[in-house]
Amino acid sequence: MSVQWQLATVISVMEDTYGIYTSNSESRILIKGNSGISVAIFLAFFLCLVGIEYTFERAEVTDSSSTGIGSKIGYGIVRLVVTLLFLFGFVVQTIVYFVCKSYHHQNIDKSSLADHLEAYRGEYVPLTAKDKQMEQFQV
Repeated sequence: MSVQWQLATVISVMEDTYGIYTSNSESRILIKGNSGISVAIFLAFFLCLVGIEYTFERAEVTDSSSTGIGSKIGYGIVRLVVTLLFLFGFVVQTIVYFVCKSYHHQNIDKSSLADHLEAYRGEYVPLTAKDKQMEQFQV
């Protein structure tokens, strides 16, 4: 059920479907045939996150008075890894979406997808060569 929910969130971003019921039913259709590998991938990420969170809680939260600055820096690095793992998880969810679409021989219209995702880009203005020059930096 969790894998289906995560795939439904990807569908709500990648497609023009609206509403939780529409995304949920589409994810149920897409997950058929690939549920075993999808569950294994998401379970591996979940177990990694739980293990890191448990280690952090045991070492940093409950024993915070006995840890030195070195261990605090180490746990800060672990928290950074957790954040990167979350971001990598979002990429993997998108890849699972595309794999499920191709497994069911559903067409992925790249130009339509690019137009749809354009709305999420916002007011992005690319830098020009003039903007990149440090000598033109005014204080």
